[in-house]
Amino acid sequence: MSLFGQIRVPGLVDMHVHFREPGFVYKETILSGSTAAMRAGYSDVFSMPNVVPAPDSLDNLSIQSSIISRDSHIGVHPYASITLGRKGEGELVNIEQLAPHVAGFSDDGCGVQDESLMREAMQRIAAAGSIIVEHCEVNGLLHGGYIHDGRYAHAHGHRGICSESEWREVERNIRLSEETGCRLHLCHMSTKESVQLIREAKARGVKVTAETAPHYLLLNEGMLQEEGCWKMNPPIRGVEDQMALLAGVLDGTIDVIATDHAPHSEDEKNRGLEKSAFGIVGIETAFPLLYTYLVKTGLLTMDRLIELMSTRAREIMRLPMDESWATFDLDAHYTIDPEQFASKGHSTPFAGWEVWGKCIKNEYKGTVVYEAE
Repeated sequence: MSLFGQIRVPGLVDMHVHFREPGFVYKETILSGSTAAMRAGYSDVFSMPNVVPAPDSLDNLSIQSSIISRDSHIGVHPYASITLGRKGEGELVNIEQLAPHVAGFSDDGCGVQDESLMREAMQRIAAAGSIIVEHCEVNGLLHGGYIHDGRYAHAHGHRGICSESEWREVERNIRLSEETGCRLHLCHMSTKESVQLIREAKARGVKVTAETAPHYLLLNEGMLQEEGCWKMNPPIRGVEDQMALLAGVLDGTIDVIATDHAPHSEDEKNRGLEKSAFGIVGIETAFPLLYTYLVKTGLLTMDRLIELMSTRAREIMRLPMDESWATFDLDAHYTIDPEQFASKGHSTPFAGWEVWGKCIKNEYKGTVVYEAE
């Protein structure tokens, strides 16, 4: 419902965040991450298993779950890792034991390289009625790269990450999903080839869904600068990839816009493109950026944006509509300033961008958890 520039929408849902706790509390905590999400209009987020210890057993999962129960302002739903230690290889976790207690299974940060191991994981995850949420990357095609293997890398002497490193594993995982009947959600899609593979798989009835992130929709390699805030994995790619992702968002091939919110310390992100850590923050900028540069420009309707940022993720993750609502002031006009973030991470290529739209109220399960002054 819109009234005088304000709109009340179902609480936003982010299927892909890194809240870093336990293990890396200097980067982010459940408290700081959920505060950032709450202030941005999110009611539910799904946290990746890039923590120490990895949530690869009930005992390790309980460490994270107890912190969530104590500190979170909103719904924080952890994924378990697929492999012990989240190594992308070796031994699978006890899927049957963990499945009732987690949102799904992911080794985000590394792709499961062995096809037979992934097949077994999908068979067991399907039987458990859960979902696999996969980071798609062929390690043998990376060659030490750290930005897109395109014009900018070639012109500036950087080692590139080829598009095939993503789409080749997307292709394999879709094939295994089709074979096993396992629900497959593909993380942070960045290439035009991946979009087409997903489009074709959906046409065949494969149980596949996919996400991309605001930085892949709004940026391309022609905008790159020699700063760590432009380094993420997968990397920002070419204009053709950007346009293919936008087309996938418009035609429903891409189901969800997640943030891949990945905070690091200032020191870890101040080492330039080559030596900075992979990852940027995004949870506090996602809605205003997408509203400003996709909805206000007429590329996307507000209804479709809310589907991409809330209702479709609820369907995929089987989250009920539970009286969680976010109210945005669409007339709020401001400049993105990382120093104002609630997140401990401040690294974003969108610093200084002019945007409209700010969350002014967040109601989580019927309780007001945030209201702007």
